[in-house]
Amino acid sequence: MLDNNETIASPDTITLDLAVGGMSCQGCVSKVRQKVQHQDANAQVLGTPADNRLEVKTRLSKEQVESCVRDAGYQTLGDFETQVSVVNTEQETLQQAHYQLAVEGMSCQKCVTKIRQSIKSLDAEAQVDGQPKANRLEVTTALSQQRIGDAIIDAGYEYFGDYIEVAQSLESAVEPDSTPIPPAVEKERSTKDQKAGNEHAHQYQFSLTGITCAGCVNTIQKALDRVSGVEKAEVNFASRTAQVSSLTDAETLIKAVESSGYGASLIEDADKADEDRQQNERKEFHDKRNYAVLGLLVGVPLMLYGLLGGNMMVETGGQRLAWGLVGALTLLVMSVSGKHYYRSAWRAFKSRQSNMDTLITIGTISAWLYSMAIIISPYVFPENARHLYFEASVMILGLINLGQALEVRARGKTSAALRRLLDLRPKFAMVVREGSEISLAVEQIQIDDVVRVRSGEKFPVDGLVSDGQSSVDESMLTGEPVPIEKHPGDKVSAGTINGKGSLTYRATGIGSDTLLAQIIDMVGTAQNSKPPISRLADQVSSVFVPSVMILATLAALAWFNFGPAPVMVHMMVAAVSVLIIACPCALGLATPISTMIGVGKAAEYGGLIRNGESLQRASELTTIVLDKTGTITEGKPKVVHQVLASGEDETHLATLVSSLEKGANHPLANALIDHAEVTSQDTYETSHFESIVGRGLQAEIQGETFFLGNEALIKEQNIDLSSLALVNEKYAASTKVYLANRRQALAVFCIEDPIKASSESGIKTLQKAGLKVIMLTGDNKNSAALVANKLNIDEFHAELMPNDKLNWVRTLQAKGEVVGMIGDGINDAPALAQADVGFAMGAGTDVAMESADITLIRSDLTSVAQVIEVSQATLGNIKQNLWGAFAYNSLGIPLAAGVLFPFTGWLLSPIIAGAAMSLSSITVVANANRLRRFVSRLTDNSNQDR
Repeated sequence: MLDNNETIASPDTITLDLAVGGMSCQGCVSKVRQKVQHQDANAQVLGTPADNRLEVKTRLSKEQVESCVRDAGYQTLGDFETQVSVVNTEQETLQQAHYQLAVEGMSCQKCVTKIRQSIKSLDAEAQVDGQPKANRLEVTTALSQQRIGDAIIDAGYEYFGDYIEVAQSLESAVEPDSTPIPPAVEKERSTKDQKAGNEHAHQYQFSLTGITCAGCVNTIQKALDRVSGVEKAEVNFASRTAQVSSLTDAETLIKAVESSGYGASLIEDADKADEDRQQNERKEFHDKRNYAVLGLLVGVPLMLYGLLGGNMMVETGGQRLAWGLVGALTLLVMSVSGKHYYRSAWRAFKSRQSNMDTLITIGTISAWLYSMAIIISPYVFPENARHLYFEASVMILGLINLGQALEVRARGKTSAALRRLLDLRPKFAMVVREGSEISLAVEQIQIDDVVRVRSGEKFPVDGLVSDGQSSVDESMLTGEPVPIEKHPGDKVSAGTINGKGSLTYRATGIGSDTLLAQIIDMVGTAQNSKPPISRLADQVSSVFVPSVMILATLAALAWFNFGPAPVMVHMMVAAVSVLIIACPCALGLATPISTMIGVGKAAEYGGLIRNGESLQRASELTTIVLDKTGTITEGKPKVVHQVLASGEDETHLATLVSSLEKGANHPLANALIDHAEVTSQDTYETSHFESIVGRGLQAEIQGETFFLGNEALIKEQNIDLSSLALVNEKYAASTKVYLANRRQALAVFCIEDPIKASSESGIKTLQKAGLKVIMLTGDNKNSAALVANKLNIDEFHAELMPNDKLNWVRTLQAKGEVVGMIGDGINDAPALAQADVGFAMGAGTDVAMESADITLIRSDLTSVAQVIEVSQATLGNIKQNLWGAFAYNSLGIPLAAGVLFPFTGWLLSPIIAGAAMSLSSITVVANANRLRRFVSRLTDNSNQDR
C-alpha cells in the first residue's frame, strides 16, 4: 500500500486505485512507473500484477495516469474496487472448464509463457499449455472463454476462438496437432480487439542471406524501418541476423527483406539456427576457397608472364587471336569465381541499391571490357594504351574470395561462448510415465513430467527434486566450482550435471522457460545488438558505396584531363583500383565481431549483458552503488538474539511471527520464519494484511492488529520501545525487527547477515579500477556502518526507502557521475532502472533482473569488476577496429586514385588493391578475436590480451 503518512508535496496530489490489465510481473509495474515519473518525478507507483491492481500517488490527473498506463502497453479497466467485484462474482459463478483455443502469433514456448502469465493474472489457478507450431492453446480455468480471449490479446497474440470450430470452418480435415491455422482465416473481431492485440510488440530474430558488406546491412535496416509497426530493428553483419521488435507479423518483415534483394527466415529454434549457421559457414568457406583457387590458378600465371617480361600488349593479328582466347578463358573463370558477386550486384541494382559487390562487379568487368575492346579494335587506342588487364580481373576475384574465406573461418570462432552454452543441453531424457521409464526427446517433456537423471548425466529441464539425493555440478551456469548438495524440494537447472547418485524430479521449466534457455537467449540477443559507438560506422556505411563510385569517377576524370600518356590506361587503372580497394566490410565488421566476443566473454565471467548499449555504458562507469543485504552479504540472515516483553509467551509470539510472514520471500522474513518455526504452533488466520514499503507490515489476527517491522514503523504507531532495550551491546549493530500490537511492543529480534567471502576482494578491485563505491541500504545505521568500515567502503547511507535509493542515483548522475547500481531485491528495482547500468544478482528477484542491464549469475561482486573489465577491453578493441577501418579507407582510396604519382611515378595496381581490401577485413576480424584470449586481472596477472 502507498504510505499515506508521507508528507504531501502539493495540495493537488491525488491517490488513485486503478484496475489495469496485462501486467504479469513487477517489471510491468516498473514500465508504468517510468512513464508516470517521466511526467511527475515525485509520483509513487505500486502495483500488484496478480490482482491487476495499480496504486498511484501523483499530481497528475486520472486521465493523464491512464494515458501513461496505455503508453506503457497495458489496459486501463477503471477503478479497482469496481472491477474486482466483477471479477470475483464471475469467478465464483463459473466452474473449472477446459478449452482448446486457436491462437496465432506463437513461435515458441516463451510465447506460451507470456499468455500463461496474462491468464494467471486473472485466475491464479489456471493451467495453460500450448503447441506453437499447431497454433493451439489448451486452458483449464474458471474464467469465461471471452475473458481468456481478452487475456490472449493483452499478451500480444491473435485469438480466433475454439480450435475445433475454426478448423472445421476451413472445410478441411485438420489434424490439430500437426496443421497450423492458415493466416487467411476470416477474423471477425471488433476494432477494439484488434487494437488491443497490437499493444505489445513481438520480438523476432531472423537469419539473413545475401549479405556481403555493411552497405547490405544498411539496406536491410532501412527496409525493416519502413515497415509500419516496427519499433526497433538491429541488423548484425557479423552473425548475419536481424532482431526486430514489431507489431506486425514475421511474414511481412520477411517480405520487406526480400523486396530489398536479400533473404530472411525466422529463427524459432536456437539449436537448429546454430547448426544451420555453422553448416552455411562451412559451405561458404569451401565455396570461396574453391573460387579463390580457380581465380588464382588462372590469374597468377598471367601476372607472372607480365612480370617476367612477357608482352601484355596487342600489336599483331596473331596476338589478337591468342589474347582473345585468354579473354574467353578469363570470362569463364569470372563467371564461376565471381558469380555470387555479380548476382548480388544485380539484385542490388534491381532494388535501386548498391553494395560492395557493386564495386567488385564494376571494377572487374571494367578491366575485362577494356581488355576485350583493345583486342576487338586495337587501332582505336594509342599504341601505348593497348596494355591488357585480364589478369587483374581474375586475380582480384581470387584474392577477394581468399580473403573472405579466411574471414568466414575467423568469424565462426566469435560465437564459441554461445555454442558452449548450447552444447550444455542434452538431446534426450528418461521420463517416468505410468510407472515405466521411456526415453524422450527433450522437446517432448511437459510441465509436471517426472524425470530421472542418473550419475554423470545432464539435467534436461528445470525442476524440483522429488526423490533421491546427490551433488550437482552447477559450475557451467554459476561458476561455483563446488558441487551443490540436492535433496527433495531443491531446484535443479537444465544443463547442470548430476554427481554420484540418482535423482527423480518434477519438471517446472521446459523449453524456453529454463534458466539455461533464458541465459542463451540473453547472450544471443546481446551479441546481435549494437553499442552506440557503432552509429558512426553505420552512418558512413550507408553512403560509402555511392561515395566510392563518385570518387572513382572523379579519379578517372582527373587522369583523363590532367594525366600523362597513356591517359586511357592510367584512367582505367586508377578508377578500378579505387573501386576495388574501398572496403565497407572492415567498417561493418569493426563493431559486431568485438561485441559478439565481448558479450560471450562477459558470460564466461558470470555477467549476462542485456544489449550492446549496456556493454558500452559499463565501460564508462565512474561510481558503483551497492545494496547491502544479498549483495554484499550472503542474503541469508539469521536471528541471533531476541528480547521478549515481560510476561509474553515465546510460543505464542513465534506463532504470531510465522502467521504474519507466511508466504513472504524477503531474506529478513525467511530469517524470522526459520527462527519462529522452532517453537511456533500452527499458524493463525490473518486478515486486512498490508505491506508498508520501507517499514514492514501490519495485519489482523483474531480481531487484533499486529505490526511487524523496523523501529520507524513502531514509532509511527506511538508505541514505547523502552521495555525491549538490549542488555548485550554485542547486538547493537544488528538489524532489529519489532513485533507489536496497538498497545505495546511485544518482542524484538536481532538479525545478522554474514558478509560474502568475495565481497572484500570485489570491492577492493572496483576501487583499484578507479571506481567510487557507495553502499545504500534500508538497514539501520549501526549495522550499515559496521559493514562499511569492515570493507573500507568509500561512502554509505542507511535507513533508505526504495525512493531514497532512486533519488541518490539521480543526485550522483546530476553531478556528472556514470552510475552502476548493484542490487537483488524488489526495493532495488527503481534504482536499478534509473542507473546508467543496473547489475542484478542472479539469486535475486525477477523484478530486480527485469530492471537490470546486466544479470550476475554468480551473485558475487568479483563478477562485477570482471564484467566491467571485459566491457572496457571490448570497447577498446572496437575503437581499434574502427580506427583501423577508417584509416585504411582514408589512406587506401587516395593511394589508389594516384595521389603519389606526381611525386614517385607510382600507380597502385588493381591486383594490389584487391589484396589490400581482403587484408583489411581479415585484420579487423583477427584483432577482434584477440578478445577471445582476454584474461581478467583478478584471475591471472600474466597473459592478458587487451
